[in-house]
Amino acid sequence: MGYCCHNTSLASSHLLVTNFSQEFKSLNLPHQKRWPDGLHRFSKVFAYHGLKTPPYKLDALEPYMSKKTLEMHWGGHHRNYVEGLNKQLGKNDLLYGYTLDELVKVTYNNGNPLPEFNNAAQVWNHDFFWESMQPGGGDMAQLGLLEQIEKDFGSFTNFREKFIQAALTHFGSGWVWLVLKRKEKRLEIVKTANAITPIVWDDIHAYYLDYKNDKGKYVNVFMNHLVSWNMALGRLARAEAFVNLGQPKVPIA
Repeated sequence: MGYCCHNTSLASSHLLVTNFSQEFKSLNLPHQKRWPDGLHRFSKVFAYHGLKTPPYKLDALEPYMSKKTLEMHWGGHHRNYVEGLNKQLGKNDLLYGYTLDELVKVTYNNGNPLPEFNNAAQVWNHDFFWESMQPGGGDMAQLGLLEQIEKDFGSFTNFREKFIQAALTHFGSGWVWLVLKRKEKRLEIVKTANAITPIVWDDIHAYYLDYKNDKGKYVNVFMNHLVSWNMALGRLARAEAFVNLGQPKVPIA
């Protein structure tokens, strides 16, 4: 679960997991396959990554997030990240053929980001952000996710207060995330700057036009009316499958 803040905005809530932890030099490079008749070079004319459509109509989050906001942020900023990434990939054969998850980890380069990292990570973050909201969202987490939150934060109210406080105290552009810590087997709220995403740390694991500089109003609206606890619950179940070595024990990790 993740919450997005760009400049004077906030961030979304995400729960996710990935088991991709190899280093850059040890990764398989599917793009290095030799194609017949010299078609390897020709294949580069095809798109690398596309702009993923949000799982709802652009006006479906109104009145809490306007169609104008999604048109500008998804259709403008998010699209620019995708197009910028594809231009960079067109100049770098070594990165051809990676999934987006792999690309984010590889370009993070153990804390020394390659030029492609910012665009790749922001594409990933924004895909995740749109999926973390739903029409008629908000209220409280349910079932196993609620039990896990109560176990790790004492109560849902405590979690909500800590999440909002993390957003309000985040300086500049960045994100606030709810992640499942792999080793500790517990949920934790973390903040990241700019494009950084928790998948680069191997943790298991939105807007400003409508609310301008009012972070408090935005994050409360996000928690009350937008966040998709259904999506977060599904992500928790997947994350716990990894934490428990393939044997998910929902609701408690």
